[in-house]
Amino acid sequence: METIEFEKLAARAMRRLPRWFRERLDNVVVTVRPAPTRAQAARFGRGLLGLYEGVPLLDRGAFYSGAMPDKITLFKSNIEAGCADAGEVEAKVRHTLMHEIAHHFGMSDEELLEKGLY
Repeated sequence: METIEFEKLAARAMRRLPRWFRERLDNVVVTVRPAPTRAQAARFGRGLLGLYEGVPLLDRGAFYSGAMPDKITLFKSNIEAGCADAGEVEAKVRHTLMHEIAHHFGMSDEELLEKGLY
């Protein structure tokens, strides 16, 4: 899949997030990279699908201002690995995006499951 197509899947996944999530995202950018860097792979594993880098909402205090946006990176080649078609890629993008956004909100995988968001 071409990068532009993958980015469109990611944008569609963002639009299809529950309204509550979309409305409360604060100072977050989503990017697509081909694969994790060497440092990211060494720290989190070569099969890393996505990565949240930033300050979760629960950790932002009264002095949080002027900060660079939090960043969610989706790793295209790792997400595509093992997917048979674009539908599977889209499902894995949505799942990965939900997982990384959960970090932004300070939520665990268990909470996502309880709320029916996975």
